[in-house]
Amino acid sequence: MSAIPISGVAWVLLGGILNGSFVLPMKRMPAWRWENIWLPYSVVAMIVAPWFLAMATVPHLADVYHHGSWSALIKVMLFGFGWGIGSVFFGLGIDKVGMALGYAIVLGITASFGSLLPLAILHPQRLLTRQGYALMAGTALVLVGLVLLSVAGRRREQETVAPTAPNAKSGFAFGMLLCILSGIFSAMLNFSFVFGKELTDSSVSGARAAMSANPVWALALSAGFLANSAYCGYLLNKNHTWPVFCQGRTLAYSGGVILMGLVWFGAIVAYGVGAASLGELGGIVGWPLLMAMTVIAANFWGALTGEWTRASRVSRCYWWSGIASLLVAIYVISLGGAGSG
Repeated sequence: MSAIPISGVAWVLLGGILNGSFVLPMKRMPAWRWENIWLPYSVVAMIVAPWFLAMATVPHLADVYHHGSWSALIKVMLFGFGWGIGSVFFGLGIDKVGMALGYAIVLGITASFGSLLPLAILHPQRLLTRQGYALMAGTALVLVGLVLLSVAGRRREQETVAPTAPNAKSGFAFGMLLCILSGIFSAMLNFSFVFGKELTDSSVSGARAAMSANPVWALALSAGFLANSAYCGYLLNKNHTWPVFCQGRTLAYSGGVILMGLVWFGAIVAYGVGAASLGELGGIVGWPLLMAMTVIAANFWGALTGEWTRASRVSRCYWWSGIASLLVAIYVISLGGAGSG
């Protein structure tokens, strides 16, 4: 059995930490509505940062796209657009159900779709091997953690929201629906990475292997930006919130959204570097690792910012059990990643 690629796993886990942390500045922007935050964040995270890095690290970027097949280019863009829809649902769902629970639902579903579906389509012969069993077991543990964290979050909601609040239940249920839809669509970002291997392979000849996924990210995230910007523009017009950009501490808020964009894209880059180091199944093994670590990081910040302060001991017990399940999942999937090259 080959050694576990520690550096690859470490990069993926770093990506998870960053991915679980990027929305923190939103808590410090009370004067701006969701759309006022999400639009400039999307510009930085999905347009400026990806294209800057791609052009800086891939000398023959135009040739990569020029020589790529239409099939590969269309797949990357379509999956990227689908992910963009999921990203919109994610931002709205997090606002409804809270940071900790929202991350658990979205990323638990995304982990399953984003890893097992590509494995079944691209490497069906690996399903009934040690690696396949480890990946399926680890993904199942991620889902167990999701269920436990969802129970914890629902109990916390019942314990901390006044029974007389008329919209509490409907708001939570709608938020849950948004998070579930987001989980399904958000998996498509990994589809762009996995099914865009032709572009990744083409970029290796002139760029460092660790940066070879940057042409895929730039294309996929640009397509995702279309969905994000369209919805934000709709809300800005509907809610007449364009003037809100001039309210509050505009300079500080602008710095906050730039930080959000850079941290989130940093998570994607770290994942790409790590997945490239994990071998042939890197995009399949790395994805649930990224999701599990993201949930852990988000729950850490959720606890630190007081989301669980008034929760009961039983709710916290469910919460800790969910976190433990995710930690075990990371270990199991990491073992399954050994020798995936």
